[in-house]
Amino acid sequence: MCRLFGMSAAPHRVHATFWLLDAEDSLAEQSRRMPDGTGLGSFSADGTPLLEKQPIAAYEDRQFALEARERESRTFVAHVRYATTGGTVLANTHPFEQNGRLFAHNGVIEDLPLLEAELGDYRTLVHGDTDSERFFALITRHIDEQGGDVGAGIAAAVGWVADRLRILSLNFVLVTAEELWAFRYPDTHDLMVLQRRSGGPSGSRHLEHASAAGTVRARSGDLSSRPAVVVATERMDEDPDWESLASGELLHVGPRHEVSRTMIAEHEPRHRLTLDDLTGRAKAAQAPSAP
Repeated sequence: MCRLFGMSAAPHRVHATFWLLDAEDSLAEQSRRMPDGTGLGSFSADGTPLLEKQPIAAYEDRQFALEARERESRTFVAHVRYATTGGTVLANTHPFEQNGRLFAHNGVIEDLPLLEAELGDYRTLVHGDTDSERFFALITRHIDEQGGDVGAGIAAAVGWVADRLRILSLNFVLVTAEELWAFRYPDTHDLMVLQRRSGGPSGSRHLEHASAAGTVRARSGDLSSRPAVVVATERMDEDPDWESLASGELLHVGPRHEVSRTMIAEHEPRHRLTLDDLTGRAKAAQAPSAP
């Protein structure tokens, strides 16, 4: 299963260090197969999106994922990919960028010719083969049609997909330079949120998160004195405030740390897939216990 990680410290720019894979000799490394790509997205001080990503195809690519990356941003998104649609190439590696926004997705969307037809001119935003990038382009189209309202655009795109396409999961994180949105639908895979107080439970500790699967590790000394909102595919530390988003729930973290949670999809997908509907590599990659 792909790993998602998103974080907002807005309105503050904070330093954070990320590792997208643990050390090669770790027990986690020995217990999982090699992922198909890793990526980290952040923003410069002037709001320019910064993407660092690489497919995992050789030793040099593995080294890219193992290296510590210290970045300063208000928002961050990280992704470790286990491919279900599209080959192991850079164009298929998350996160994706469109119109100054960054996006990473975990799940499977089928009926791609129907989705492509719905994109119209927004098909030009798609550079790879994945269902994820096409879904992002649909969200971008609907944001534009909603006059730039990201939440309304997400709701419109989700509704269209849920009513027409076969889907396993639409879980995603979308960030701008100042805001974060995260969405879980349906309940196939978990997506968890932590509204972390300044300094965490003790009130004085820096942020130190690590995925149990050995992917996506994050550290930030700045968050010993500032709050943050963290989104991840799994609980990443012992903080008691972790909780799951409900199926159909959209989380929004605003530029002044305003947090809202809204139900935007209250019914089941019309054509819901299960793991038993998938085959081969797609089924293995989406299994909840997959690395």
